[in-house]
Amino acid sequence: MSDRPQKDVADLSEDEARLELERLAAAIAAADIAYHQNDAPEISDAEYDALKRRNDAIEEAFPGLVRADSPTGRVGAAPAEGFAKVRHGVPMLSLAKAYTDQDVVDFIERGQRFFQRDEGLELAFTAEPKIDGLSASLRYENGVFVQGATRGDGSVGEDITANLRTIKDIPEKLAGSGWPEVIEIRGEVYMTYAEFQALKERSAAIGGQDYVNPRNTAAGSLRQKDPTITASRNLKFFAYAWGLASSEPATSQYEAVQKFAEWGFAVSPLMVRAKSAEDLIAHYRTIEAQRSSLGYDIDGVVYKVDSIELQKRWGYVTGEPRWAIAHKFPAERATTTLRGIDIQVGRTGTLAPVARLDPVSVGGVTVVNVTLHNEDYIAGRDSNGLPIREGKDIRIGDSVVIQRAGDVIPQIVDVLIDKRPAGAEPYRMPETCPVCGSPATREINPKTGKEDSRRRCTGELVCAAQAVENLKHFVSRGALDIEGLGAENIELFFAKGLVRNAADIFTLRERRAAVQEALAERREEQARAREAASGKTRKNVRAVQDRNYEGLDKLFGAIDARREPELDRFIFALGIRHIGETTAAALARTFGTMEELMRVGKEVAAAEDPMAAFPSIDGIGSTVVEALVDFFGNERNDDVLEALLVQVHPKPYVINISADSQVAGKTVVFTGSLEKMTRSEAKAMAERLGAKVAGSVSAKTDILVAGPGAGSKLKTAQEHGVEVISEDEWFARVGR
Repeated sequence: MSDRPQKDVADLSEDEARLELERLAAAIAAADIAYHQNDAPEISDAEYDALKRRNDAIEEAFPGLVRADSPTGRVGAAPAEGFAKVRHGVPMLSLAKAYTDQDVVDFIERGQRFFQRDEGLELAFTAEPKIDGLSASLRYENGVFVQGATRGDGSVGEDITANLRTIKDIPEKLAGSGWPEVIEIRGEVYMTYAEFQALKERSAAIGGQDYVNPRNTAAGSLRQKDPTITASRNLKFFAYAWGLASSEPATSQYEAVQKFAEWGFAVSPLMVRAKSAEDLIAHYRTIEAQRSSLGYDIDGVVYKVDSIELQKRWGYVTGEPRWAIAHKFPAERATTTLRGIDIQVGRTGTLAPVARLDPVSVGGVTVVNVTLHNEDYIAGRDSNGLPIREGKDIRIGDSVVIQRAGDVIPQIVDVLIDKRPAGAEPYRMPETCPVCGSPATREINPKTGKEDSRRRCTGELVCAAQAVENLKHFVSRGALDIEGLGAENIELFFAKGLVRNAADIFTLRERRAAVQEALAERREEQARAREAASGKTRKNVRAVQDRNYEGLDKLFGAIDARREPELDRFIFALGIRHIGETTAAALARTFGTMEELMRVGKEVAAAEDPMAAFPSIDGIGSTVVEALVDFFGNERNDDVLEALLVQVHPKPYVINISADSQVAGKTVVFTGSLEKMTRSEAKAMAERLGAKVAGSVSAKTDILVAGPGAGSKLKTAQEHGVEVISEDEWFARVGR
């Protein structure tokens, strides 16, 4: 998130709102994938919630700008590749958040107002710990476990039945009696601190990977292809809810969970019933006090209306039940010493300071590094000596207080000035890049006239750090999506001199022997590390060098398959600052070919007034134009781009508005879970066929393409008499 104050929604212009919604959609989608699909959160829960609240506020203020890929109502992320998909009988929704006692009081009062006409009704609630693990849904038929799935995007999850069967807390057959003929039991898979530490020690002993925290490790364990690996992790499961059921298991939430225990499930012993906000908050304090002694991660307390009938009456708001809320804990804290500050250089040249700490345990996770954001955050005062809003005056040798924001991202929240060692000097950011030695400068924002908070290396393509990160971006999923050429291989090939720029990727086949040798050497180094850790010696240390590396032809084939990419993907893959997937698509639609974009880019870069020289394109403002000027005006980029276009031939962006197109001139909205195309692919397809894609349904909408899980947009379309078709019907209509 930006360190600068955000403009109030009421002060945004329509163009600013459009750009802000684009930024928010991308940021929230990336956070969803990182958390739900990759099990590697990149921002805290609080930061994520702030992004969604701002997105909702802008959409409410500018309903005509709601995007087709709006995060409103989206839960989680699409199921990862490699697992069969499972459609949930009842969607697995997220919960609204409470961060203060007043939020809880407000929740209770909303319920009381909703049911105020029910004379004499006394609302009761359940309160139970919010386990920090991976949500799972278990389908039982006639008491027998038949299928288990992750939450996925809320509507469709991943089939992980074989792995769930290895968890002892999940019964193969329900005990007791009275269970419905069909029921989806829902709960949380988690890993205890003891098991997590034991796994870390076993892995370290063989030179294996390090594990970050129990939640991510539990999630990764459930996604193993080999169930025996999952079994070795000794995962646990708490049951707390249900989805599809042929009959209700009980009339109240509390009674249902007690039945789960009778049927053989582990349930939280800390679940209680209460009738007031005061009682709920008191139990929250009780659980919070026991948090560190539980032996597993929890990150809050969940409150639910106890009566199932009242739950149904109170109902749902988009993506969330109205009758439940998660009261989050404040982040845990610990004190340690800052021993040094290292500088990392990112893809766009940003110099990112990272604190090196004495190892400290925070919430069961050992923290050794923490981001320091930028030099203003470190220094505490700007170049004029004035205090900076979030500056902390951090110095090497300081005692600092660390917390894991949202129990995920570590950060420094305080500096203990009274413990500062004598002679500790204010930190100064380097003015040259630590990787390539080029000047590192702070740019001036032309709108505000103020220095940017971040310092950037000016070396661009001559900077090895930027080159490696740009190459990783070039082959990433949203860009050229070259299978098998991930970050690890990019780093290896760059270090060996096999790939220095994007064009080199497409000539790798010509250096097959060197590629094979590099891969074999890495495999040998990994084997030697495991050997050293285990104390065992192999008779033939070269035996692990697979000189007939079976994946090599597959890798070369994947590279060749991307020699004629879609133009918008290619533009995005170039990694030009401020040009995301949506902006790349707008540029592709406008210019049609890479050659035309390059021609205009050069002309604009040479113009006295670039903004006046650049064509007016909806949604593209001065920030993007300046980025294009910087890119096409940099002669060092010319040779790299020219060499790349010898190997890669982006397809012209063709808008296929044929005489018989059935959607030309129509306004189309896509909603629900699309199964045969992504939202961006659907939008691009419709626009190529001459349709206009909108983010919200109105009386002016011509067609709503509704996938499974379609919600309020489907209802609105029906109210306005809008034609509603399925994804298959869409493909039939456009002749695909």
